Amino acid sequence: MQDGFSILSRRRLLRGSLAAGGFLFMGGLGLWALRGRASRVEGLRSLTDHEHRTLSALARALFPSGGAFAFGSEQAGLERAFDGFLADEPEWNRADLKRALFLLEYGPVIFEARPRTFSNLSEAERLAHFQRWSESRTLIRRQVALAFRKFLSLVFYDQPAAWPGIGYPGPLTLAGR
Repeated sequence: MQDGFSILSRRRLLRGSLAAGGFLFMGGLGLWALRGRASRVEGLRSLTDHEHRTLSALARALFPSGGAFAFGSEQAGLERAFDGFLADEPEWNRADLKRALFLLEYGPVIFEARPRTFSNLSEAERLAHFQRWSESRTLIRRQVALAFRKFLSLVFYDQPAAWPGIGYPGPLTLAGR
């Protein structure tokens, strides 16, 4: 009498394990290859070059130059502000935000089965992808979208160059006293 596991010889188990390991390894290489190269960015305190590229792609999609404002994310320095903020955060928060950047970068691959990462999408595709995150049924995607939108908006609208575009005359001063 044979039991249900007799068809699983040691040789078959080893071959299956090696095949599964190879598949996972190749999948990891595939994800790594999809992201491509990121330009070297000097002076980063917390972000890697790839994380900086992902955040820069998001900032440019949300705050493009020549859109509603004459200046955009490049002039506002949103990525550098986020890097500085992150460098001063506790390790657990830094790790969570870096995971969020990773998830955003590979979001098109993971959630939409597209063979391109976030940074490699066109500006319009990035904005549409991020909008889907904002409206997603998945809580983590909505949380990531909200966190990045809030931070980037806070830094962008704190720039004096953005104030005329929103009708803000600037802070009140005590100059007349």
